[in-house]
Amino acid sequence: MDVVEQELTHPWEGVLAAPAHGSDVGLLVLAGSSGRIERERTRILAQQGIAALSIRWFGGPGQPPGICEISLETFTAAVDFLAARGARRIGILGVSKGAEAAVLTAVYDPRVDVVIALSPTSRVWCNVGPGHDGEQRPYRSSWSWRGQPLPFVPMDDSWTPIDPGSGPVAIRGWYELSEQSFAHLLPMAEIPVEKARADLLLIAGGDDAMWPSLPFAEQLAERRRSAGASVHLIARHDAGHRPRLPGESPAPASPHFLYGGTPEADLLLGEAAWPHILDRLVSMAPPGF
Repeated sequence: MDVVEQELTHPWEGVLAAPAHGSDVGLLVLAGSSGRIERERTRILAQQGIAALSIRWFGGPGQPPGICEISLETFTAAVDFLAARGARRIGILGVSKGAEAAVLTAVYDPRVDVVIALSPTSRVWCNVGPGHDGEQRPYRSSWSWRGQPLPFVPMDDSWTPIDPGSGPVAIRGWYELSEQSFAHLLPMAEIPVEKARADLLLIAGGDDAMWPSLPFAEQLAERRRSAGASVHLIARHDAGHRPRLPGESPAPASPHFLYGGTPEADLLLGEAAWPHILDRLVSMAPPGF
C-alpha cells in the first residue's frame, strides 16, 4: 500500500503517515519517556490502511522539557486533528508513559473509540524530568486536565538499585517500593479506566524491568470487568517493557535502563497482539472504509 508522510511543526512536532487513498481510521501513536516521534511505527500502521499520527508531546518548542504536568489537552488536540482529516474511528496507541497518557485521554475524551496500551500503568505517577520551571523536585503530577494537576503517586527516593554500578539499572523496584511507601495515595491516583467509552486492549510483559506493567494491566482489566466494560489483555511472562510490532526494528539497548525480556519474547508479544490491534482498528472501521 502506498503511504504518504507529512511532517508537522504546529501545534506540535510530528509526522502523519497515511495511505495515499486516505483513511477513515485515525490513530494517535505515543512514545514513552524517550520523547521520540514514532516514525517507523506510524509507517507500519499506515501500510495497514490507518492514518497514524505521532507527535512530540514533551521536550519540544513551548513544551515542558520533562513529563511534568503535561496537559491532556495536548492529546485531545490530536484527536481534533485526526477528526478534521476525516477519521470516523479514532484510537490511541501508547507505550509506557504514552500508555498512561492514552488511557487518561480516553477517560476524559469520549471521542476515543479504542486504546491500545503497551506496558501500561493503572495509576497516575509523578513527573519524570523537569517542568516548565526547570525543576524536578518537589514531585508533581505527570498530567493536568483543564489546568488542574491530576492526583499522583510520588517516588520514594530512599530506593537504591540492587546492584548499583555504572551500567544500566532496572527501576521496577523503585515503583514497587513507592507503591508501598505511599499506599495512602494510591486510591486517589487510580486511573478510572471504567469511565472510558473506548474499547481497551492491554499488552504487557511479565519480565518488565521498568515498572510492573503486567500487574498494572491486570488491575486495569479488573476495573473494566467490574464495570462491565470491554477489555482484552495480551501478555507474555517472558517479555519486557518494549513489545515490538511485526516489521519494527529491534529496540536499541540503553546505557541507563534495563527493560527486561528478550528481543525474541518482545517480538512474540507484539506478534500476538498485532491481529487484535488490526481487528480493533481496521476490521471495525466504519462503513465506507
